[in-house]
Amino acid sequence: AIGTAVQTYATKQALEVRKRREEYLSFVAHDLRTPLNAISMTATVLERPLQNGSEPKIDTPRLVKILRSNVNTLSLLVANILKENTGLLDETAPKIEPRVFELWALVEEIILELRLVEANDNCKVSNDVSYDVSVYGDASLLRRVFRNLIANAIKYTPNGRVSVGAMKRGDDGAVECWVKDTGAGIPEDRLDRIFQKLETDPASDGGVGLGLSIVETFIKAHNGRITVESKEGEGSTFHLFLPGPSNTPGASSELQPSI
Repeated sequence: AIGTAVQTYATKQALEVRKRREEYLSFVAHDLRTPLNAISMTATVLERPLQNGSEPKIDTPRLVKILRSNVNTLSLLVANILKENTGLLDETAPKIEPRVFELWALVEEIILELRLVEANDNCKVSNDVSYDVSVYGDASLLRRVFRNLIANAIKYTPNGRVSVGAMKRGDDGAVECWVKDTGAGIPEDRLDRIFQKLETDPASDGGVGLGLSIVETFIKAHNGRITVESKEGEGSTFHLFLPGPSNTPGASSELQPSI
């Protein structure tokens, strides 16, 4: 009887590990698509003058910088996959390495990159983050959060405006951020499911609906939270609430300034 119980427990544990590995691989596959799409779009932009037989009228140095940046991102993701996979049995939440960094600079870099590769002149994107707003968090994870939200906002706002902003919340370093668009909006019956795994836009081709689930996972890893307000046909606003150092996992007594 004891042997049967042990075998049953072992089987249950093996199934749980398998489930966690499958979920992890789904997250990883989605995460890898972001830099791959950026590389693909950048290469397409670089190819256009060659196909037309004309002199390039593009910002080649900046595009090359984007290519290099996303190749480096892919390399880091692969390295993290190898590292995180070894600890998958013990950890379910992503580990964060927090430091202080200026949010405006991070958002500006993302907007410039997306502006070059999205090629949508009818959608105006503005960085309304104040220069004095600093965030204490994992810059790598939060870059992926903002890139996902801003790219989605542009995608669903073919004509209109996207704005990214932030404000301080008290004296403890907490920050409220938002990504607001005037696009298609989200149907009311999907709002309560928008952050669920595998929840995807029925009108969108491709994808497995993991983008916003990953965003929420990364924000929760900071002990933060994310909410959404939306009205179909009028646009959406995603609010991110990030705590200060005293409430952020991995915080050390000595704050590390951005480099």
